[in-house]
Amino acid sequence: MKYAAAWADIACQVLETPYPYGSSHASLGPDDVDVTPDRLFPAFHGSYDWHSSAHMQWSLTQLLKLAPEQVGQRPADLLDRRLTPENIAVEAAYLKARPGYERPYGWAWAAMLVASGRTTKWAEALAPLGDVIADLVLAWLPKQAYPVRHGVHLNTAFALALLIEAYDELGRADVVEAAKARAVEWFGGDTAYDTRFEPSGTDFLSPALSEAELMRRVLPGGEFKDWLSAFLPGLGQEGRHQGLLEVPATDDSGDGQLSHLAGLALSRAWQLRTLAPALPEVADVLRAAADRQVEAVLPTVTGGDFMSTHWLVSFALLADQA
Repeated sequence: MKYAAAWADIACQVLETPYPYGSSHASLGPDDVDVTPDRLFPAFHGSYDWHSSAHMQWSLTQLLKLAPEQVGQRPADLLDRRLTPENIAVEAAYLKARPGYERPYGWAWAAMLVASGRTTKWAEALAPLGDVIADLVLAWLPKQAYPVRHGVHLNTAFALALLIEAYDELGRADVVEAAKARAVEWFGGDTAYDTRFEPSGTDFLSPALSEAELMRRVLPGGEFKDWLSAFLPGLGQEGRHQGLLEVPATDDSGDGQLSHLAGLALSRAWQLRTLAPALPEVADVLRAAADRQVEAVLPTVTGGDFMSTHWLVSFALLADQA
């Protein structure tokens, strides 16, 4: 794997960078104001915030499986310190006590970490976290009246796609079926999506492609192809949804919100590659567009400002493995 060593190195580096850190902790009283990262979140500190710490640790588990010889011992040593039963118990209790915390983006990435760790020495320690998130998802889905359709953390489609993948691997058919049922209710009738207004200025997800990537997992092959043709008619054809195929303007100045656009290029690349088989007549066009987007931001994944490097490896991995 070409970039495994470099990606593992930067993931370890940012996870071992304690500050800056944005805890998003809502204090419940005057005795609940200590937001020291490794005290509050003994597993998911570093890497700027809780969800990034979770998905960069997912990245390390993936890299250890994909290219163990290249990544060396450092990732495993880091995960040994983080993914202990005691640390995960604290994290699970925090989520259970605050059922809206990191919903749904952080939940989805933490579930992906649990699933990735299922065949590793960290499986037993991680299992309670997966169970708590499953309970939270099952309680949340019936209450969420409408999906969130913008291109940042609260995007419903992106989270459901990862939750379906994670809990399918974990053998939790109840979570998978609940997520798929809501996906059909929310998105099954969508047609003629207008992509002229993408992206927004701080998107790291394409609302259109995130929805399509979710429905790819939900609908049978032929049914999905019909749905996709109705939802994004002409995708890959000249002049149709062209903005989704173009490299977004990116910023690596250290502005955390503007750095999202590099992630948008990588998430688009991942989604275009997974959607390409459903549109064989334009598959080469979609894959070429994905390649351009990855190539444009690849240097930033490991060589950018901390506000870029603290999270981009995970999205690069999604794109690389699609």
